Amino acid sequence: MVKIVVLDGHALCAGDLTFDSLGSLGTLSVYDRTPPEQVTERIGDAQIVLTNKVPITREVMEACANLSYIGVTATGYNVVDLSAASERGIVVTNAPSYSTQAVAQHVMALLLHDVSRVAQYDALVKRGMWTSSPDFCLYDAPMEEIAGKTLGIVGFGSIGRTVARMALAMDMRVLVYTPHSRLEGSGVRFVALDELLALGDVITLHCPLTQETRGMIGREALAKMQPGVRVINTARGPLVDEEAMAQALRSGHVRCYMADVLSSEPPDAANPLLNAPNTVITPHVAWAPRQTRERLMAIVVENVRSYLAGAPVHVVNA
Repeated sequence: MVKIVVLDGHALCAGDLTFDSLGSLGTLSVYDRTPPEQVTERIGDAQIVLTNKVPITREVMEACANLSYIGVTATGYNVVDLSAASERGIVVTNAPSYSTQAVAQHVMALLLHDVSRVAQYDALVKRGMWTSSPDFCLYDAPMEEIAGKTLGIVGFGSIGRTVARMALAMDMRVLVYTPHSRLEGSGVRFVALDELLALGDVITLHCPLTQETRGMIGREALAKMQPGVRVINTARGPLVDEEAMAQALRSGHVRCYMADVLSSEPPDAANPLLNAPNTVITPHVAWAPRQTRERLMAIVVENVRSYLAGAPVHVVNA
């Protein structure tokens, strides 16, 4: 019977899901977390390994001779050395589009959190400031409408398109920069990156992490943005030069940086954004509603089932 190893199952299951359906496909070993020095040992002679954030390097593949399939339990697959996998005939799959609605929802939640100051007003009420107010309302922090603001979307995959639809429904103007496919007639305007940076009241990142996009939001890009811009990153932390962003926040050039991802996770205590003003940072949870993780689990299991049937799907190193 085929051996299946899950290297970091905790994030996907989180105590409320199980890998039982995967266990029906082979002999299954599930580890909540796997440190780098134990990856090779835990894979052993297994044919199938599943990973979310544990790197599968060339050295790991060379040491695990039976390995024939690597399933990434996420959309991004930069944790796997694709060249090494292809050389060894190892199939690598991912789970595309499972978190589209959840991440797009999180983008809008971050934006609304900042413009409507919901948490800030809730805290004032809990501190008793409303009960002592001479007026029926307690107006303490300025709020803004997002209708009429310009949203710049960098990347136009499934999440970027869904964010665009949500923004259009809230009467925002939407600009999009994408080096790839364009969907004309979608209610957005496609522009060059420099134009998007210059015109966006809010800029949200939805592009993959590549050599070209790493650090794309750095000092030069920030300088092209208008004063008071808001920046949202729910894609990948290294898209942003965090020191440059912290400086832009301290100077007031960036009104607010809202992120669900950082350059290293969990972050180092010295990360400059943790002490920068006007940030809203969530701990990489945009993808994590239960319904979203159930969808992810179903895709992961179907990927393995299809591979075992000789018709692999969602292959990223074909």
